[in-house]
Amino acid sequence: MSNFKRTLVTAALPYANGPVHLGHLAGCYLPADIYVRYLKLKGEEVLFICGSDEHGVPITLKAKAEGKTPQQVVDYYHNMMKGAFEKFGIDFTHYSRTSSPVHYQTASEFFTILNNKGSFDQKESEQYYDEEAKQFLADRYIVGTCPNCGNENAYGDQCESCGKSLSPEDLINPRSKLSGAKPIKKPTTHWFLKLDEIQDKFLNEYVGSHKEDWKSNVYGQVKSWLDQGMQPRAVTRDLDWGVPVPVEGAEGKVLYVWFDAPIGYISATKEWAMKEDQNWETWWKDKDTRLLHFIGKDNIVFHTLIFPAMLYADGSYIMPDNVPANEFLNLEGGKLSTSRNWAVWLHEYMEDLPNREDELRYVLTSIMPESSDSEFTWKDYQARVNNELVAILANFINRVMVLTNKYYGGVIPNVGSTAEFTEQALYDRTNKAYDEIDRFLAEFRFREGLAEVIDLCRAGNKYLTDKEPWKTQESNPEGTAEVLYNCIKLTAHLGALLQPFLPNMARRIFKLLNTTKTEYRFDEAIDLLAGHKLSAAEPLIRKVEDTEVQAQIDKLNANKVNNTPAPVPAAVEEAKPQGKASITYDDFAKLDIRSGKIVSAEKVEGADKLLKLGIDIGSEVRTVVSGIALYYTPEEAVGKQVTILINLQPRKLRGIMSEGMILMAEAEGGRLLFVSPEGDAPVGSSVS
Repeated sequence: MSNFKRTLVTAALPYANGPVHLGHLAGCYLPADIYVRYLKLKGEEVLFICGSDEHGVPITLKAKAEGKTPQQVVDYYHNMMKGAFEKFGIDFTHYSRTSSPVHYQTASEFFTILNNKGSFDQKESEQYYDEEAKQFLADRYIVGTCPNCGNENAYGDQCESCGKSLSPEDLINPRSKLSGAKPIKKPTTHWFLKLDEIQDKFLNEYVGSHKEDWKSNVYGQVKSWLDQGMQPRAVTRDLDWGVPVPVEGAEGKVLYVWFDAPIGYISATKEWAMKEDQNWETWWKDKDTRLLHFIGKDNIVFHTLIFPAMLYADGSYIMPDNVPANEFLNLEGGKLSTSRNWAVWLHEYMEDLPNREDELRYVLTSIMPESSDSEFTWKDYQARVNNELVAILANFINRVMVLTNKYYGGVIPNVGSTAEFTEQALYDRTNKAYDEIDRFLAEFRFREGLAEVIDLCRAGNKYLTDKEPWKTQESNPEGTAEVLYNCIKLTAHLGALLQPFLPNMARRIFKLLNTTKTEYRFDEAIDLLAGHKLSAAEPLIRKVEDTEVQAQIDKLNANKVNNTPAPVPAAVEEAKPQGKASITYDDFAKLDIRSGKIVSAEKVEGADKLLKLGIDIGSEVRTVVSGIALYYTPEEAVGKQVTILINLQPRKLRGIMSEGMILMAEAEGGRLLFVSPEGDAPVGSSVS
């Protein structure tokens, strides 16, 4: 790293068809953020780039299912993800999106340069086509009967029932997932990047040069791809959503999202450079710049082989120096699943557990899947916060502050020295922590780096316990003063070392110490001399209660959808009630369900999911607080015909009395849809 003048860090562009969950954080964004903060604390020049990945078939399907345009879908999720990252404290220099004009221009120019250099082969082939939807179909959007196990809803690339890899030609009675029609074969022309040629000319040598410095899990996966031999890969596809292919006669074709998305790193840098009056090429074409990609393991091939091949084909760019990919984070004994809603969503975590961003950073860093899959459980979250952050770190700092306030009125005692420490062993242990953390973070070993901070705090706790200053205040006041002086100095260093990992907690420590700054570089002295007045003692953080953890476990279990394959379309199965007990007719007769119309809607302050609705039920306008804000803006909700349960016992939500419940249906992907009366049913009509 010392051979470079600056570092460009990118984090994988999150796909704009759903929120960010804990697996995304642990796999990519949190390690990138820790590393960037670490470089800044060392005084290095660094740029941190990311943005929303907004093209591709899944987004067009989601838009079609929800009756929206693809732009409306990506606008919604882009704003949600950007806001969640900002609130959580992922400190991007610039966060962009691939639907921006700068990106369209950059991606188009990149394709044109490669096309002019002869990097593509133009080939005609027959692909499946949906005549009703008037769209070519990716393998994933063709379903049929698996020839191996008989599952009637196997995909064109894999059967999720038996796990067998398939092609659309293998399926019995294939049908389009878009319309249900039987697809036909139709000729189409596409552009293919000559990866086989680039492997021989460049990739073999490039990857081989990183055998020692890339993580073993990354190098092993990349080497296996090269051993199999790279094949030409289509960079275009037939679709109406994306960057148009800038070639005459390519109407109705866009750049394939795998080709389009990594160019987003370049276009985002251009946007930042234009705003800051900087030269973007310094960060992409200067050999004194180091390029790092932080990603999850599902993106390894794209960032170690395909994107470098694209950059090589252009000929003017630097290459990724390292790609420190992480493995997967599992959740409560199962794999994270967006479709089954088996996830902890970042925006919901911050809503349910406000001001606990650093607690989550601590736990995710402690279990970060750096070389193998790891698992998040709420009980482990509670144990790590309470037994480590609270019992070791916060307890030590609180004891130091309380004792200093008790014996010295909150003023650092005079020990006749301005040395960093008067205890040599504590001085040596602190210096060792700086050296070890520097080494661990430089090697992307974030778990060990954070553990070293906690171990330093353990050393402080032991020192304080062994010296027992509360027993020596009368018999040896000079000794008591010296112990607390050393502990205050150690507290300051703990704050400094925590900055890359837990930035909010570090600032709280500096606030307790009443320092002149809230952030310190690693080579800066924290000026805490005798006579300096500290702030009043107060707990750094609080314990996580059993009720808080149980509420999160209950929420997960309530959201979990049965994942057993069944011979019906997935959307139909997911809409079925799961595990509901039968009720009698008399039970049903107790429900007073009416037709209504939303006449007003507004966001509930401090709650990302909630809207306050005014619903006309004929005789009056009822106030209902509903968790639909992730799917409808207030403007979209007003005017909707709804079905409302009006004799539900009122309850207060976020200080608002909610007087009913609107009925919603769950579509594919968890999207909520209004259950509306048919035709011209008058407002207030009974549902029976």
